[in-house]
Amino acid sequence: MMLILMDVWDSVRGFMASGGDVLWLVAAVLFLMWVLMLERYWYLNWISPKQHQAVIASWEAREETTSWHAHRIREAWVSQAKQDLNARMLLIKTLVAICPMIGLLGTVTGMISVFDVMAVQGTSNARLMAAGISMATMPTMAGMVGSLSGVFVVTWLQRTAKRRKKLLEDNLPMAH
Repeated sequence: MMLILMDVWDSVRGFMASGGDVLWLVAAVLFLMWVLMLERYWYLNWISPKQHQAVIASWEAREETTSWHAHRIREAWVSQAKQDLNARMLLIKTLVAICPMIGLLGTVTGMISVFDVMAVQGTSNARLMAAGISMATMPTMAGMVGSLSGVFVVTWLQRTAKRRKKLLEDNLPMAH
């Protein structure tokens, strides 16, 4: 088992080395993005249902639910739930959007490396030029793949949050 882990670590290190320093930045952004998305998944599936049940129980325990004041309390509870459901979604969407941009930064730095090799050694050293081209393409690919994975998860998270809010509103009946 330890040998397998060492092989995996060597593969990851080789991949990261071939992509240059920008690939580490892409990895850090993707790590943060996925931690936040997993937190939202956890919240939407395990925490919010319990919170919403408590809000519903508080509403049902109220003696009067028809007054203007009661309606404002209901609106406040629904608004707070919506805010909690959508917490950190803007940050996650921003991280999804900047992943390809960071990858493009890798493209630029990799191409600068290629041009530097060409200026110093000419076009005869294909191995050094290939290393620069690898530094140009790996971060771009990683940023795009990470961003695409994030787009799908963000879409699911937003749809789930909207459904949970609607479900809470439906379970807090307003008597007129």
